[in-house]
Amino acid sequence: MKSTPNLTSYGWRASQLHQALSILAKKAGLLSRLSETLSAYHGPADDHIIDQWMVATTEQMGIESEAVEIAYGELEQRIQQIGPALIRLPSDATPLFLAVLKGGETGIKVITPNNKVQLLDPNHLRDVLASDLEAPIAPTIATLLSEANVPDERQAATQTAILREQLGSMPIGGCWLLRLSPGDDFLKHMRYARLPRQLLIILGANFIGQLLILLEWWLVGRGALDGHFEWAWMSAWALLLFTAIPVQLLSVWTENLFSLNLGSLFKQRLLYGILQLEPNEIRHQGSGQFLGQVMEAASLESLALGGGLMTVIAILELFIAIGVLAFGAGGIFHALLLLGWLALSGWLCWYYYLHSNEWVTFYREMTNDLVERMVGHRTRLAQEAPDHWHDDEDQFLERYLHYSEGVDRFNIIIKAIVGRGWLIVGLLGVFYTFITAPAASAALAISLGGIFLASQALSHFVTGLSSFISVMITWKQVAPLFHAATRGQKRSSSQFILPSQIKKKSALLSTRDLSFRYHANAEPVLQACQLEIQQGDRLLLEGPSGGGKSTLSALLAGLLVPESGELLYWGITQQRLGIKTWRKKIVTAPQFHENHVFTETFLFNLLMGRRWPPLQEDLMEAEALCEELGLGDLLERMPAGFQQMVGESGWQLSHGERSRLYIARAILQQADLIILDESFAALDPENLKRALECVLRRASTLLVIAHP
Repeated sequence: MKSTPNLTSYGWRASQLHQALSILAKKAGLLSRLSETLSAYHGPADDHIIDQWMVATTEQMGIESEAVEIAYGELEQRIQQIGPALIRLPSDATPLFLAVLKGGETGIKVITPNNKVQLLDPNHLRDVLASDLEAPIAPTIATLLSEANVPDERQAATQTAILREQLGSMPIGGCWLLRLSPGDDFLKHMRYARLPRQLLIILGANFIGQLLILLEWWLVGRGALDGHFEWAWMSAWALLLFTAIPVQLLSVWTENLFSLNLGSLFKQRLLYGILQLEPNEIRHQGSGQFLGQVMEAASLESLALGGGLMTVIAILELFIAIGVLAFGAGGIFHALLLLGWLALSGWLCWYYYLHSNEWVTFYREMTNDLVERMVGHRTRLAQEAPDHWHDDEDQFLERYLHYSEGVDRFNIIIKAIVGRGWLIVGLLGVFYTFITAPAASAALAISLGGIFLASQALSHFVTGLSSFISVMITWKQVAPLFHAATRGQKRSSSQFILPSQIKKKSALLSTRDLSFRYHANAEPVLQACQLEIQQGDRLLLEGPSGGGKSTLSALLAGLLVPESGELLYWGITQQRLGIKTWRKKIVTAPQFHENHVFTETFLFNLLMGRRWPPLQEDLMEAEALCEELGLGDLLERMPAGFQQMVGESGWQLSHGERSRLYIARAILQQADLIILDESFAALDPENLKRALECVLRRASTLLVIAHP
């Protein structure tokens, strides 16, 4: 059995974690300066507690940390890609942590406690992290290989293969990745991803490419005007031609890399923004509007990247063309003529934007109507008169075609006029100059070259600007999601609280003068509400429809923000504890119409609040809970059992089965308080009794909301 290398000299003690975090974030470029006010960690050597401290501390620093588990079979590959990250080293003594700056195949850059960056062999780190998993079975495997007379030179490779087969899916924890918050300044994300440097490379490569093209044409034009070609000049022309190839390859490769990185940042930002939206913000929207936003987001990325880069490059080409024209026969007059034509092109594009905006607005309305009709197709078949199934469709299509024809006609006119129209205007300018003040043939050739270069640049400019106009229109739909990501940055940071610091003398959950209204001018749904829930309580909250029961449930679970008043968990305010931690401590199963079954497996819908992928103990607990809730027959009926795809919104499940799925999902999150809002309303008496007994047995503290 191979010996495990000693990495003690590289490790940071738990009490030094705040220093390691600050230095690591600074050297990785996540922070502009060191954080001096971080509190040291004095808690137990428990990954779960350390994770809570990491979340609170990194929020205070303005960045994020994420606890990850690495599968044994992927360990070697993942540690070569990891960083910046903190990794806990396996140890029975004082826990030590490795501050990884950047991974790599040849060496991993780590920051030592003396603030030096050193290279660490990836294989050494891999052996250390895997030692606890390998130790129990490695001697047995070595003995087996010896008894099987496996040659010594093959034993190491064979042992590695067996270990990978036996332990491949086993997780290795104790790793925390550091990163910028997705809601942080987007320009900061771009700088961290080095996108400005890539953009400069793109512009520089295109500028050099344009200069090479001008030099090529200058050499050809020189020979044509002289009436003969010299071999030296022909060789220079060929050299320039071949030099342009790697420059163009560099430009194309960097453009693709820039598009990939920027698109990744944009998608991350939108997803994070969606998760920051409040439920009330999207309740008034239909399925068609959701689909429209998704389609707009996808098109925005491609249009912005393609059209934006093309527009920038076209502007660069236009500046070069203006410079060429200024040196030609027309001089400054010719350059000003191009600027005037460019202004006319911009005005035409603005007019095109106004028409396109009308067309896109109507297109969104038609898409929303179509999707709503598809989603509600079963209801329409059952309850709507057949004579009205196709109402308004002809009017929709007629208006859509009218708008489409107008936009397409104007788009064709712009593309035809701007590029080709400039050729006529530019040649007229040369003709006027040639009549009034005949110039040398070289100056005339320069002007002609500038005219054709400007024509090509204008064509690119119009194409790119058309895409940019679509981006401006699309941005109206996507901007709320993009800006919603900043909400997380504006919230106050949570504080790290050790379990030993929670004095369980007060109520588990209490409210003080809690008030809430859905709109500023609406009547309060709750006003000066006082409530205390003690640990171990089993409470039933009854009341008429519209009385505020579900609103109170959402407030207690942290899904809504109260207008005034306080929420306290063991006497600790929600602001101090942090909304993320609060939602882990208090879990609700909303009403049936507020809950959702995702188009995934039955197991995924059960374990949404747990780690994923699940471990064997997670599967065993989920199976036992399903049996207690009476879902065992359902699992037996489904061909794939837990892995059965349950369809969109769980259409393959009955009303009662979905209700019990929601109950199981809440219980499996192992919260201190479980709130069930009308969760038993759809159950028959037999299943109601089974589900209620299960909930009372498994929930430590319970609040059930029901109608009288």
